[in-house]
Amino acid sequence: MSKPTQPLNAAQKNAQHYFRKAELQPDTLAKQMRKKERVAGAANTARLRELRLAKEAEDQQAKDKLAAEQGTTATAGQRKRPRAVKSIVRMSY
Repeated sequence: MSKPTQPLNAAQKNAQHYFRKAELQPDTLAKQMRKKERVAGAANTARLRELRLAKEAEDQQAKDKLAAEQGTTATAGQRKRPRAVKSIVRMSY
C-alpha cells in the first residue's frame, strides 16, 4: 500500500487526531445508552410475551373446561364452513 498522505494544515491534523481518538473508544456514552435501551426493550417484550402466552393458556383451559362440561367438542367436520361464492354470469348486449 502507499504511504498515507501527510495533513496539509492544522485543521486536517486536528481532525485526524480526533477521529483516531474516537476509533479507540468503541463504547461511547451514546452507544451505552442505546445498548441499555435495547436491553430494556427486549426485557419488556419478553415479559409481555410471557404474559400473553400465560393468558392464552388460561383461556384455552377455560375453553376446554367449558366444552367438557357441555359434553361436546367441535371437530373439524362440525365446524361451520364458509359459503361458496356463486359464480358471476356476465351478460353481453
